[in-house]
Amino acid sequence: MAQNSKDQRPSATAAHFRTTIDDLRDVLGRLDDSHWDAVHCLAQDTLASWKQGGKLMICGNGGSAADSQHIAAELVGRFLADRPGYAALALTTNSSIMTAVGNDYGFDHIFSRQVQGLGNAQDVLVVISTSGNSANCILAVEEARSKGMKVHGFLGKDGGQLLKLVDSALVAPSDHTPRIQEIHITMGHLLCQVLEELVMADQAGQSV
Repeated sequence: MAQNSKDQRPSATAAHFRTTIDDLRDVLGRLDDSHWDAVHCLAQDTLASWKQGGKLMICGNGGSAADSQHIAAELVGRFLADRPGYAALALTTNSSIMTAVGNDYGFDHIFSRQVQGLGNAQDVLVVISTSGNSANCILAVEEARSKGMKVHGFLGKDGGQLLKLVDSALVAPSDHTPRIQEIHITMGHLLCQVLEELVMADQAGQSV
């Protein structure tokens, strides 16, 4: 009798599932008040920016580029509340800008050039880097600093070079890129929820 195809799956499949869940649970358990403080600080700076007519600019590479776009989409669109769109811009979406700048100036400049052209002192920049050492994020931070912008990071491992360059950083407590990215988007969702609550409370004359 032929075996069911499910019975022929390698046993390692189930082991990978359990290992992944256990690893993620361990990393989540290492989040503490310092990680919340980083999210809250970013939310407060973003609220202050929006009240001045500024915007939240977000950038990163690869999976972090996807996270940048995801967070911006939740803010411009909606997260949980039905409300007006918020000013958020992912610097990872305009292929013409990125390829032109990359071709003419080099890949390291694809974000800093956009900060230079689009950023203002009242804006906030968030750089997402699992290593904390992405050269194009470092140059973006330096450009933002020259404009007087607030700068925050979603980082991983030991925070890398970016840890010393930002106003505050959420450093995912892991050296494993998939876990770092999972923490980043979870905290990105938390940021969106906190911002919705802060904006609505501010509009109602309340404090959160």
